[in-house]
Amino acid sequence: MSILKLNKRKALSLAALTGAAGGLLGCAAMMAPPEPTQAEIKALLVASFKDNGQAKLDRLNQSELQEACSTYAQDISKLPGDLRTKLENAALTEVKYPADGKYLGDWKEGEKVAQTGVGFQFSDKAGSAAGGNCYACHQLDPKEISYGNIGPSLYNYGKLRGNSEDIMKYTWAKVWNSHAYNACSNMPRFGAAGILTETQLKDVMALLLAPDSPVNK
Repeated sequence: MSILKLNKRKALSLAALTGAAGGLLGCAAMMAPPEPTQAEIKALLVASFKDNGQAKLDRLNQSELQEACSTYAQDISKLPGDLRTKLENAALTEVKYPADGKYLGDWKEGEKVAQTGVGFQFSDKAGSAAGGNCYACHQLDPKEISYGNIGPSLYNYGKLRGNSEDIMKYTWAKVWNSHAYNACSNMPRFGAAGILTETQLKDVMALLLAPDSPVNK
């Protein structure tokens, strides 16, 4: 048999194998299961967790805002503008400002809150004070060399902005519920979610705004 005929036979065999493989892949694609629904995903999550100490299953329940942000998590820019405005306005309306009208506490206590990351975990004692864990995302005191950069640097926060009534109210609202200014912010809702007490919030405010705070040196 000539070399030409041998090569032709190999080419035909290769074409047949390629066609068969393509057919199998096409069948596999046609048989691929459909994407799970949100209800199915939630059911799976509920089945995967159980109550443990103070960590209860109700933490899996999402607010309207959380559901919206989860829906558009792959591309948050697609969150409809009117929905974003609605969610932000609702969050801002629910902000509870200091009952006594005083915003600043003790910055030294605020630094402790910023350095502490405990609270609301199943291993924490129920009712014990929680921390803000602020350094996990922000730079604050320049002497602290271990800090995250998920959020912007807050060094010189008060020095750059002053402590006018408007700045006080804005900062309080931002810490109370950051969604008031950014619907799908990653920042915890320290006041709205009951993570920090009013006293702790005042102390964190002092850390950010008090002139004698190391943040503003």
